[in-house]
Amino acid sequence: MARKKEQESAREEVTEVGPGVLRMELPISMPGLGHVNCYALIDGDGAAVVDPGLPGPKTWRAIKDRLRRADLAVKHVHTVIVTHSHPDHFGGAARFAKESGAKVVAHKAFRFGPMEPEVSVEDLEAEHAAKASEEGGVESREDSGSPPITPRQLMQRKGTPWGGEGPRPPFKTRMKWRAMRMLGRAPIFPVVTHPVKAGDRLTLAGREWQVVHTPGHTEDHVCLHDPEAKLFLAGDHVLPTITPHISGLTHYEDPLNAFFESLDLAASIPDVECALPAHGHPFADLAGRCEAIKQHHFERLEKVRSIGSELGPSTVEAFSQRLFRPRSWGPMADSETYAHLEHLRIAGNAERTEDKEGRYIYAT
Repeated sequence: MARKKEQESAREEVTEVGPGVLRMELPISMPGLGHVNCYALIDGDGAAVVDPGLPGPKTWRAIKDRLRRADLAVKHVHTVIVTHSHPDHFGGAARFAKESGAKVVAHKAFRFGPMEPEVSVEDLEAEHAAKASEEGGVESREDSGSPPITPRQLMQRKGTPWGGEGPRPPFKTRMKWRAMRMLGRAPIFPVVTHPVKAGDRLTLAGREWQVVHTPGHTEDHVCLHDPEAKLFLAGDHVLPTITPHISGLTHYEDPLNAFFESLDLAASIPDVECALPAHGHPFADLAGRCEAIKQHHFERLEKVRSIGSELGPSTVEAFSQRLFRPRSWGPMADSETYAHLEHLRIAGNAERTEDKEGRYIYAT
């Protein structure tokens, strides 16, 4: 089984993907992903960069190398745009602000909430299968962990709506982030100096781009549309071959429906010839990819309904353990399952009660 595009390792080459727009691939170590695309938008004053990778010295060295290959330096970066509040997208923002005085642009709802994984559970399962196939062995059952969340979130975590635990990063990751914060060697969490909202316009690469608010993967996710060059900076909202993780832990009553509405919005935008994702290669058919991701979730919803017919009234965990393989059981799978069950409930295709322990019980 071949690896998906988003899982490819970062290349050192810098490529032009649009007028004044450069793609710089940065290395990351996160389940299901091999790189993050940091885009540099060049203008007469220097450059704006979009999604400058994970915090830490390894990413920072890679950023400086990619800028050098583009005949740029850190001092030339006047703006950092963060598509959403996950660490592989905001990691270098605070350091740019400190070293070049760059302004930091993100949605006005940008916040350090429960940072769940980037990739859906089924795509992580596909990655494990691909690795096993390449190695000619049996799939490992070792837990690959989750991406980091903020220390404040670790201290303040409460129970989830369904009664189970929320996502938790590996112990080594928690200790690494705590050490970075305590030593104060480099800032981690950026201050958003220029919050934006849907419909705002930004001048980047000498052209006007429109901010498109696309909640779903996170509540604060934004994309950028350039009608003149027919480009769409898609972040993690629409990826070329994998499905982004949809969290049940948001303020939206129906997180999955919020994602559907955002996909419809992106698909309806005219004048898009090239979508620039945060992971994987640029692709052409934005509307077609939006529809394919929706169809994927429609199939998952039907599978959840079928499981409910077999199980009868059951907990989120019971549904999750029928929906996913044992190696994927845990908070991430439960969160995705909860989002799908709530969508069914709100649509009138499931009922929810509580047991004596306060856990949600669903009947489809």
